[in-house]
Amino acid sequence: MSAMQWERLLDPTRLNDKHGGSREEIGRSPFHKDHDRIVFAGSFRRLGRKTQVHPLTDNDHIHTRLTHSLEVGCVGRSLGMIVGEQLRERLPAWITPADLGVIVQAACLGHDIGNPPFGHAGEYAIRDWFKRAEADGSGLLADLAPAEREDLLTYEGNAQGFRIVTQIEYNQFNGGMRLTAATLGTMLKYPWTVERASRAGKFGCYQSERELLGEVAERLGLLPRGETAWCRHPLAYLVEAADDICYALLDLEDGLEMGILRFDEVAEILIQIAGGAPEGYDGMRARGVSQRRRIATLRGAAMERAVNDVAAVFVAHESALLGGTLSEDLLELCHPDLGWGVGTAKRIARERIFQNERKAKLEIGAYTTLGILLEAFIGAAHELHYSGQSSFKHQRVLALIGENTPKSSWSLYASYRRMLDFIGGMTDHYAVDLAQEMGGRLRGE
Repeated sequence: MSAMQWERLLDPTRLNDKHGGSREEIGRSPFHKDHDRIVFAGSFRRLGRKTQVHPLTDNDHIHTRLTHSLEVGCVGRSLGMIVGEQLRERLPAWITPADLGVIVQAACLGHDIGNPPFGHAGEYAIRDWFKRAEADGSGLLADLAPAEREDLLTYEGNAQGFRIVTQIEYNQFNGGMRLTAATLGTMLKYPWTVERASRAGKFGCYQSERELLGEVAERLGLLPRGETAWCRHPLAYLVEAADDICYALLDLEDGLEMGILRFDEVAEILIQIAGGAPEGYDGMRARGVSQRRRIATLRGAAMERAVNDVAAVFVAHESALLGGTLSEDLLELCHPDLGWGVGTAKRIARERIFQNERKAKLEIGAYTTLGILLEAFIGAAHELHYSGQSSFKHQRVLALIGENTPKSSWSLYASYRRMLDFIGGMTDHYAVDLAQEMGGRLRGE
């Protein structure tokens, strides 16, 4: 198998570029433009009201998808810049370490942009609703192609994110954000369609964007793994590592903030990851420094250790990354203390934070909320497609979508995708309010 080449992997040209290539600006590379386009996007801003782990919390210190994405971006930028410095002699002459840093940062900022309301619970709720619709004989999925049906049965935030940046945001169905090929490739944690989905249902592109995925893969020279499937872009491994670092460490911090975890157990894990307590830490308690600030100190030390280890592992395994043969995550190849700490943090999150009673109740409520919305919007699309007209109720439902209302001449799959664009783009609070109003809770101005 041949190897991927940095010259192609860092392609600065854009999808649907009307100017025949990137245009240089003083002080701003094409990749900095990618970063800015994501930050100013409405879909990115709405992450501030979407669940990271704890739905609908009133505690301002608990992470949302937005704060998580910003923090992952910071870690990713550091990883990219360190790797850029280490590999400077092997990268194209026009690429700087800062460029590599901002490519990874932009991809990190966009990595959760396709998540529906209520995070992963929302994904499962949408998947389960379509599975029930398929089983109950309603005929909602009867005329779809097999791969289209699987797209709906396996609603995936990563694939929805690729759709948002390539189709929906800014230049709607005309290039989307028009990001560079390098940034798009780095965002693609799973560069394949649903036919190649993992056991957990992970894939990165719906049938509606499969041609765009192929175009990105061709421009970047990603190695093929079969039809509509390619090896990851090497920088995607840095995005994954940044996400895992932040997920593991900051889940602990949120668990402590909400009283689910104890200070001592969180501190022990962070000290282990950091390779020891940072200078001055031992005296902080005697000086009356708050637990929140002490944990922040430990978290900073743990992140610094993790970033340096991950960057070193990336450089050491550059050949395997370019050859598409690396089977492990970068964190698995790091120092055992780091792997133990991240693994322990994930285990605690899985056993205690994710099983928290309040979180469980709210996630059950998410199923009810999304079920009401899906019944209304998918039902309206189905009726319009088959009858060419809508009942009064469904007319009012479709009026909420405005200019994105499907047409009766569209395929059923395209109509459903447009409905899911609307529902998936909702914030937690908007989804709850709209579902309650549709369920009969009426209120005036």
